[in-house]
Amino acid sequence: MHALTLASFLFFTGLVAFITWRITRRDDHKSTSGLFLAGRSLTFPLIAGSLLMTNLSTEQMVGLNGSAFTDGLSVMAWEVVAVLALVALALFFLPRFLRSGITTVPQLLQIRFDGATQLICNIIFLIAYAVILLPIILYSGAIGLQGMLDLQGLTGIESNTVLLWGTVWLVGIIGSFYALFGGLRTVAVSDTLNGIGLLVGGFVIVYFGLQAVSDDGGLLAGWDTLKESNPEKLNSIGGSDQQVPFSTLFTGVFLINLFYWTTNQQIIQRTFAAKNLAEGQKGVLLTGFFKLLGPLYLVLPGIIAYHLYADQGIRADEAYGHLVFNVLPPYLTGFFAAVMVGAILSSFNSALNSTTTLFSMGLYKGVLNKNASEAQVVKSSKIFGWIMAISSMTIAPLLAGQESLFGYLQKMNAIYFIPILAVVLVGLLTKRVPAMGAKVGLVGGCLLIFAGYFIPPFTLLPEVMSEFHFVASIFVLLVLVMLLIGKLRPRETEWVHEDSGAVDLTPWKGAIPAGTVLVILVITIYAAFAG
Repeated sequence: MHALTLASFLFFTGLVAFITWRITRRDDHKSTSGLFLAGRSLTFPLIAGSLLMTNLSTEQMVGLNGSAFTDGLSVMAWEVVAVLALVALALFFLPRFLRSGITTVPQLLQIRFDGATQLICNIIFLIAYAVILLPIILYSGAIGLQGMLDLQGLTGIESNTVLLWGTVWLVGIIGSFYALFGGLRTVAVSDTLNGIGLLVGGFVIVYFGLQAVSDDGGLLAGWDTLKESNPEKLNSIGGSDQQVPFSTLFTGVFLINLFYWTTNQQIIQRTFAAKNLAEGQKGVLLTGFFKLLGPLYLVLPGIIAYHLYADQGIRADEAYGHLVFNVLPPYLTGFFAAVMVGAILSSFNSALNSTTTLFSMGLYKGVLNKNASEAQVVKSSKIFGWIMAISSMTIAPLLAGQESLFGYLQKMNAIYFIPILAVVLVGLLTKRVPAMGAKVGLVGGCLLIFAGYFIPPFTLLPEVMSEFHFVASIFVLLVLVMLLIGKLRPRETEWVHEDSGAVDLTPWKGAIPAGTVLVILVITIYAAFAG
């Protein structure tokens, strides 16, 4: 059984690597445009595939299904509400980003405010990616693989600690080679290939899972059994005692989704690489359609695992790997594990590519060596990339023991998500707010949310009003403070958003109709499962 699993795993992993190499072997990896923006050549299938796979790593597959194991269907908010954010990206944010011709989000803040604002934003992103994002991707990936492949039995390593460290470092080293030597287009192509496998594999797990639930092996019978035995798990409306209470969909949950899909460098860098605005909008909205399917393979398996294993002492974040290992045939277990490795690599190498972009274009070229040549910038990105990779591989195993991996990720992300989103929105929607307002928003916002999470007595606030309402109130406060500063000490002249001429800004004619349909579908899905 182990031999067949391992053989199918190695075959699919090798196939993706070979096809990616064949497609991208002649790409330009020596210039900053080629390495970080794929030469601004991405079309909508690659944009959609890369967006989807950068998002769908094991912190999603393992973490969100783990949350569903605990709270049921209400955690689908992280998938379904994301569609609203993607519509906002396609219709509002992306035209403005491409008009600016930027490579990073902090560059937009330099254009709108000043160089010091860019520097502050760069530092915030780099610290957050090093301490929060990259380690969580590696840790969740290692936990997922251990469950799916039964790595203890396969390797003979009995120590969980040794196995965790070994898995983290193996995945981290492979992902580093993809990101640091391949560039953004290599990442996008491998993402798209793995994305196809992930969607197929995700639905296959639901198929076998529902069969395992039903007595007669039928899908509909399995679904009926779930509804009858665990009706509380199939309610889209989250209660006040759950991770995502329904009221938070309109405050913190929406704002965190909005930042993640519109302002998070790791995610939107591939949209900066769009061939033109129309291709970018098509890719973003296609991603929105796939996110509507997310609850089927990111939430439903967790509910199935609860039905099958709730009485066996399985931890929430172990549930998904346990389900995959038990319901899939050995040859499909290896295939899906390979797809999961692709998902881990996708998120890790995308985050690492974005991190090196932020450092080399923002700090190295912008501060440390303003006259650096293209070769020097590329070299600096690779050196810094290895430093970040090694740091994250060292931190990742130390995350063991978190009660809810996905909940921890969202909580930590809010510390920098909310301030950056507030500053970007105020920057794009106003003409007179000065750079001082942006600096206050960035630094003050991070400090306020950090204090609310970790420094008594401020920690009473998120406890009383829920974490998501707390971060939403900080968002409103930051916007009001920046507007007040703009009123009291406005810029001397109005800011004019000039066209850089980087790409054709003709919008896709179907963007507004497609966006409208997606919003209607979001409302319909929530209404259909409201209990």
